[in-house]
Amino acid sequence: MHRMRAGQPLIDLDAAMSADFDYDAALEACARGERFALQALYERESRWLLAVAQRIVRDRDLAHDVLQDAFVQIWQRAGSFERALGTGRGWIYTVVRHRALDEARRSGREIPMGEELTGIIDASHAHHDEDPHMDEQALMRCLDQLDESKRQCVIDAYVEGYTHEQMAQRRNKPVGTIKSWVRRGLQALKECLT
Repeated sequence: MHRMRAGQPLIDLDAAMSADFDYDAALEACARGERFALQALYERESRWLLAVAQRIVRDRDLAHDVLQDAFVQIWQRAGSFERALGTGRGWIYTVVRHRALDEARRSGREIPMGEELTGIIDASHAHHDEDPHMDEQALMRCLDQLDESKRQCVIDAYVEGYTHEQMAQRRNKPVGTIKSWVRRGLQALKECLT
């Protein structure tokens, strides 16, 4: 095993485009202030993330602004990412989606439910190299197969943008229960769509 020199990146930028890119490690490197990790994340995902933002805000220039703001948030909040609560890739997509939703709401743009539901896959997408645009009918079919508690938690989290704590208060349930319902709902969606 070789020793790393001070300042040597923990992530190879060339690996950013490989299928085995480690999103979790990249976020942890961002949390340590290692800028190359943010660059690797951007190089790996920006085109897909821009599509997510543009689908929500419906304006390419505004989507670019959303993406830039989201990457600032990713950099600033990377320390809050926890592997035990989900994937790094899902966390990144969630930050971008929430930033886009905030901008759409602030701008008074209507957000059709079908467009929002398509975005759920962006947070739990299992296949890194596939086109992230999923067939809306398949998504609706898979959502309909979820039991009511899981379906509503997934929609509240990824469509409405509620936090686990807000959902727990609304349903008078423990936060752990809500997290479990969201996680199980996303897993069921992933299995249904693959």
